[in-house]
Amino acid sequence: MGNYKMAHTMIRVLDLNRSLAFYKEALGFEEVRRRDEPTYEFTLVFLGDGDPNGHQLELTYNYGQVAPYDLGTAYGHLAVVVDDLEASWAAHDAKGYQPTEPKGLSGDGKPRYYFITDPDGYKIEIIRK
Repeated sequence: MGNYKMAHTMIRVLDLNRSLAFYKEALGFEEVRRRDEPTYEFTLVFLGDGDPNGHQLELTYNYGQVAPYDLGTAYGHLAVVVDDLEASWAAHDAKGYQPTEPKGLSGDGKPRYYFITDPDGYKIEIIRK
């Protein structure tokens, strides 16, 4: 059939600059490319984690959107991995991102993940690599 690979995940954001600042500061994501479409009244910004062949996060900004987006009940979360979970949690806490307490898997007891929330309410799971 084909050799499929993940390309990107798209989320809609209310304030593009606020979201760009969050993803850069909280996760170190950098802008890879941008596409402005004034005729169709939107801007797309693709963020990457430094891996040129890796999965990207697409932020879609629709001109004129004033109300926060309804995330619905089907959305779960984005997930990223990090080498040092404890240092990451401490940095997110110090920056005021209100991370959840790190949790482990059932019966394990060792903390393996926690969550933060972006400016639009999207949950982001931070997982020990």
